[in-house]
Amino acid sequence: MDNELSKIYKMPLEKHFYELDAEELQFFQEETKVQDEHKLREHIITVQAKAYSIYRYPCIRIFEFTRLKIARLPAYQEFLNLGKQRKGAIFLDLACCFGNDTRKAIRDGYPVENVIASDLHKDFWDLGHEMFKSTDQSFPVPFIQGDIFDTDFLEAIEPYTMRKPPSTPVPDLKSLTSLNPLRGHLSACFCGAFFHLFGEDGQKQIASALASLLSPEPGSMIFGVHGSRVERGFWHPTGSERYMFCHSPESWKELWEDLWGKDHVEVKARLRKEIGGDDLFGTYPGNKDPYHVMEWSVTRR
Repeated sequence: MDNELSKIYKMPLEKHFYELDAEELQFFQEETKVQDEHKLREHIITVQAKAYSIYRYPCIRIFEFTRLKIARLPAYQEFLNLGKQRKGAIFLDLACCFGNDTRKAIRDGYPVENVIASDLHKDFWDLGHEMFKSTDQSFPVPFIQGDIFDTDFLEAIEPYTMRKPPSTPVPDLKSLTSLNPLRGHLSACFCGAFFHLFGEDGQKQIASALASLLSPEPGSMIFGVHGSRVERGFWHPTGSERYMFCHSPESWKELWEDLWGKDHVEVKARLRKEIGGDDLFGTYPGNKDPYHVMEWSVTRR
């Protein structure tokens, strides 16, 4: 880890970053069964502190996990309709962290029996059970721990097509130990605050691997949100040593069209300013290079 990231990852927790809007409050009250707002706040902050003591990620520090990212994306309703209308439509929440987006999708009607979650760290998923006061029995969504760059976990292959569909059977989600058996069988994948963690080559490698997972049926989709810029290049906060590679909506579209071909996929992407101001919740004091996020979807035709 370079000196710049080392400083960021050592920043202390600040409780004043906790701020739920009405929809978020209702979601956490329903999921945790904790109705008292003060008790709910203290409960979430307690779990946050446990997570931050293990992995000092900025997204944990700024309570990113309390924001309903998935439900506020343009493709969300299309995603929910896919889960309700396509029999056995498997949904993967990749880089799921505590599983808050997984739970939101299920609460809004995505069939729980068709959902699977994955992250590099199982500790997050376990802390999600603590946060939402659930167990593997009360919330029976299978979780798979794995590294997206490990080919034993997910190896990229040529995307399946309707002319060349997968020859393997749909796997039993509860039996999976890697994502490889899911190749060609996934109807939907959500990636929240994930792609921007990697450089340009890493992002391309992940996109290729996820393309391998997607079912060739029209309407199958990958969607998400992550750091971006108006123009493709590096986001470089003022006075910082940090350089984060970011696609623009245009270059993001080109990446996915190159994987499938323009006629076989529809890519939508738009930018918005991230909450937290230009200094991103005090992470980059004095920054003048605004931090944007890209909301996007990739849908097979």
